[in-house]
Amino acid sequence: IVFVGIADPVKQGFVESLARPGGIVTGFGVEEPVMGAKWAELLKEIAPEIHHITAIFNPDTAPYGRMFIPSIQAFFPNSQDALKVSTVRNEHELQQAIVAAALRPASGLIFFPDSFLTPRRKFVVGIVAKYRIPAIYAISSFANSGGLIAYGIDRVDLFHRTASYVDRILRGHRPADLPVQMPTKFDLAINMKTARELGLVIPPALLAGADEVM
Repeated sequence: IVFVGIADPVKQGFVESLARPGGIVTGFGVEEPVMGAKWAELLKEIAPEIHHITAIFNPDTAPYGRMFIPSIQAFFPNSQDALKVSTVRNEHELQQAIVAAALRPASGLIFFPDSFLTPRRKFVVGIVAKYRIPAIYAISSFANSGGLIAYGIDRVDLFHRTASYVDRILRGHRPADLPVQMPTKFDLAINMKTARELGLVIPPALLAGADEVM
């Protein structure tokens, strides 16, 4: 069995360890806990005035979401109230969480990778734009839908790499001997139109490092 897109293969019980999976299962993990700090860093870089961040996810569809929280907290070591975590399970709670964030001064938003949020990206981006809050997303399609900035793994690349493991197993390699691999390619997308509407100036270095600018 070759899996793709598992958030935490060890804790979720798919393999014994990343280096030595054991059994008949191996594959490709999809999330890194340190991404939380990277989202916070990018959001502060694009909107330096931010001092409060609200992280939003649905615990039912993104049960691994809390894995990102420690690294975000570590990014603000001198402030206990810099991070607020809002768990949402429907569109009403989602809207309430965004509105509550708008009431906090110098506020920003982080939307975790979440199968509940992704198909509602236009709904999310629309409310965020209404309240003029800088926000970062984990999926590039949010930036294409009008979101300010998105940074996350290249999911197409992940599936392409998975095919190589299928090929190796069909050629006789044991899954137990093929280490679980984590993401190696990440995409940064910036929406310049949204940045201008928010009165933000994108740092040249950040702009130069973007994979997609719209």
